[in-house]
Amino acid sequence: MDAAKPVRESISEYAEFALPNDANGLGNVLGGKVMHLVDLAGAMAAIRHARRPVVTASVDSMQFLHPVRIGQLIILRSSVNRVFRTSMEVGVQVHTENLLTGARLHTCSAYLTFVALDENGKSTPIAPVIPETEDEQRRYRQAGERREYRLARRHPPI
Repeated sequence: MDAAKPVRESISEYAEFALPNDANGLGNVLGGKVMHLVDLAGAMAAIRHARRPVVTASVDSMQFLHPVRIGQLIILRSSVNRVFRTSMEVGVQVHTENLLTGARLHTCSAYLTFVALDENGKSTPIAPVIPETEDEQRRYRQAGERREYRLARRHPPI
């Protein structure tokens, strides 16, 4: 396993122009398209941290605060919040930008769990992440709480 790495080394940004082929009949980008972009952005941060292939193990719930309209820029920012032996939680924030006015809106956020894979496609340990800023330290702590909740849901008491 590699040495611990700061969160900043995993930070990734991805942007895509919302086109008509991504829309529903109301002119809004399909939620599934946004979810697909969230998965891609999350994977970018996870791979940057692990420097290995990763697979998506879970996605926490997503609530759309605002629709994404055709013609807007979809901006996704992701980073590793915490590493647990072979898995890691990645946070992804989605914003839209009206390119004509510059106005930005927070559209949704999600937490995804990725598992790093070795050469044989088996899970493999990942280097720890070092939260440096107060915000990163808060997300690190909260990631531990979310993990406990996920594990409890996966293995409910009898």
